[in-house]
Amino acid sequence: MFLVGLAGCGVDTDAEVDQLFRDYSSDGMPGASVMVIKDGQAVLTKSYGLANVEKGVSVEPTTNFRLASVTKQFTATAVLMLVDRGDLTLDDSIREYFPGFPDFADAITIRHMLQHTSGIEDYEPIYGDLFPQQVTDSGVVEIISATDGAIFAPGSEYSYSNSAYAILAVLVEKLSGKTFPEFLHDSIFVPLGMSNTVAYRDGETTVTNRSYGYTVSEDGVEFSDQSAWSAVLGDGGVYSSVVDLFKWDQALYENGLISADLRQQSWAPSLEDYGFGFRIDEYNGHKRYHHSGSTSGFRNFMQQFPDDRLTVIVLTNRADPDVAPLAEKIADLYL
Repeated sequence: MFLVGLAGCGVDTDAEVDQLFRDYSSDGMPGASVMVIKDGQAVLTKSYGLANVEKGVSVEPTTNFRLASVTKQFTATAVLMLVDRGDLTLDDSIREYFPGFPDFADAITIRHMLQHTSGIEDYEPIYGDLFPQQVTDSGVVEIISATDGAIFAPGSEYSYSNSAYAILAVLVEKLSGKTFPEFLHDSIFVPLGMSNTVAYRDGETTVTNRSYGYTVSEDGVEFSDQSAWSAVLGDGGVYSSVVDLFKWDQALYENGLISADLRQQSWAPSLEDYGFGFRIDEYNGHKRYHHSGSTSGFRNFMQQFPDDRLTVIVLTNRADPDVAPLAEKIADLYL
């Protein structure tokens, strides 16, 4: 199934993609994993560099990377599954489930949280990266509970909020009676056969075939796998590979996990072209659903062109550069 293929018009996509990722294949460098899916088939699968620089472990198609904000697709889907079950509605107030939140949360709905229009302050700038210990999703709830108010009237503006998705992960736990990793495992990963995908929580779950994060600079390669925020799951804590994300990509077309109506709502752009865990726009005249992911030591990008049945996935275990331009250059070879 996972093959290296050629696009039309005589273009050698194998060589073209190798050239794009030449910096990731240099000796001793953290690497990348790339997949192109066309009409339900993985037509190109490439791996470069090292998943573990210290041990010299190479990146493979089954190597698991921390997805960072690409995780938000899974968090949003988990919430929508609970909507389908009748456990909540999109227009419920978040304070209904978190009565300890200040009064300003009365006007914030689940829909606002999913679309980054809640006005809830992002947790990272509140304390900066020098927080004395790793913060968890429940820790984010505590941080936001101590804030004075929303940064704007809910629904009136867009402001990307990792806090909102961390809170949504705790909401999933409250309503399902399972930990967030358990819920994702039982309700999404197992049904889709994503056998090596996990929401990583130290001491609770294990990442097989794990890649570690690095920062590459003129001074060399520095191990930078964790930060104060790496234990927060709802906004970015899932690890997965291009092989498992192939299964996720196909499931999105099949609408098997949630109702077709809710899936279409997740792909309906609100302010700043954001839906429920997806950005929705056009690229060179082609409708696109996409999301980037950036965290300590990792940069990722996943984009789907639904009308073309084309998906491009790029996962890397280095802090920079932004890989969206690389993914778009790959898409250019197929569109």
